[in-house]
Amino acid sequence: MTQVPAARNTLRILTLLTTVGVPISAARIRAELDLPRSTTYHLLAEMETAGYVVRLPEEQTFGLGLAAYAMANAYTTQQPLVRLGSKLVDTAAELVQGSGHIARMSGSEIVYLYEHRSPGAVSLVTDIGVRLQAHRTASGKAMLAALPEVEARAAFATAETGTRTWRDFRAELARVREQGFAEEIEEVSRGQRSLAVPVLDHLSRPAAALTVTYPVSRDVDETTKAELAAHLARTARHLSGRIYGR
Repeated sequence: MTQVPAARNTLRILTLLTTVGVPISAARIRAELDLPRSTTYHLLAEMETAGYVVRLPEEQTFGLGLAAYAMANAYTTQQPLVRLGSKLVDTAAELVQGSGHIARMSGSEIVYLYEHRSPGAVSLVTDIGVRLQAHRTASGKAMLAALPEVEARAAFATAETGTRTWRDFRAELARVREQGFAEEIEEVSRGQRSLAVPVLDHLSRPAAALTVTYPVSRDVDETTKAELAAHLARTARHLSGRIYGR
């Protein structure tokens, strides 16, 4: 018998939430795992504080939090996704002679996993391993727009947002969902703009983002921009199918 029942039960809760795939009530967690009521709520409170579960008060349910999601996707985003997606991102970047990136969420930040610089593209801060506030980047906006609002709001609330309000940012995420891609203009690097799309996993959650960055001064017309967005979207769907079976 385990000598650390709290640790074992924490892992059982995470496993259950992963298996079910949708937020569920504390009562169901108790029933499924045969846990005492007090134990269930104490563990969920600690897991929520640490970011491994998120509570949805409107529905009185609990789902996987950003910390659990980042941990679960560390392998797929850092290994097969980069290996399969790098050449496709390179092709997209070269449409506008810019830089291509693959990034994933980590709490309220994004982490860059891959960068390709087309010939003549300028050096950027988006090197492999660099972390940036998600709400400032096209990659982050693309992934936050694909999350449930309660999780996107939690990430926004824990970031350094300055004078930016959640109301304005929520409206921006709505535009991202409507047009199918996210944009960022000179929020990260002066003179640069970025376009990004999310790669969704088998639960329709954002596993990563594919991004192309190019100079604002470059004469990229709407036709080329649409072609770039379409190429990234096709690449994202391809990766979702190959890695997650979507």
